[in-house]
Amino acid sequence: MGALLSSLQMGFRTLAIEKRSNDVWTTLGAVKTEFSKFGDLLEKAKKNIDTASATIEQLQGTRTKAIKRKLREVEALPTDQAAALLPDMGGEGAMDEE
Repeated sequence: MGALLSSLQMGFRTLAIEKRSNDVWTTLGAVKTEFSKFGDLLEKAKKNIDTASATIEQLQGTRTKAIKRKLREVEALPTDQAAALLPDMGGEGAMDEE
């Protein structure tokens, strides 16, 4: 009788382990699906960041040089006069204050 009860107990434990194993596999399947979506969105975000970076590099390089070339002959005003004429610009560090 003891051996039969022990055998039944082992059988129930095995069934419980199998059920939990199936639950784990189901959860892992869901995680895999979500991870794939996450990877796709991450790749899309990276492309957007790369595009923004290329645009900034273009502005910083080519466009800045072109503007400087056009302004080469223009005489710069002293800082206080420039600030009086362009109060909204705030001078150097204006972006740091915002």
